Amino acid sequence: MAYGVKIAKGDAYKRAAKARRHLRIRKHVSGTAERPRLVVTRSNRGITAQVIDDLKGHTLASASNLDASIRGGEGDKSAQAKQVGALVAERAKAAGVEAVVFDRGGNRYAGRIAALADAAREAGLKF
Repeated sequence: MAYGVKIAKGDAYKRAAKARRHLRIRKHVSGTAERPRLVVTRSNRGITAQVIDDLKGHTLASASNLDASIRGGEGDKSAQAKQVGALVAERAKAAGVEAVVFDRGGNRYAGRIAALADAAREAGLKF
């Protein structure tokens, strides 16, 4: 199966593999007005979450570990991911969103990704 991403070597191979995984996920996951998509973007230092309505192409809510309320907070990166999950859930609820479709962005559902998702569920978002 070809997903439009070339095979490479070293770190480029890891990036290409992540891009293939994300394309496989995005074939099945799409956000609507009733159930927008909760997108998680993870880097080595940060984590960002956005609630997106794909039909309109609008971001309804977003949160990042660079937000003023989270930046410089206590704890490791997983603790910051929990704070981001709670914050994006709070902002999504304020925007009128009750349920979302989770898009892990090609990342494994473990560690910071799972921490963010669990915190968003605890804050009241339905997956």
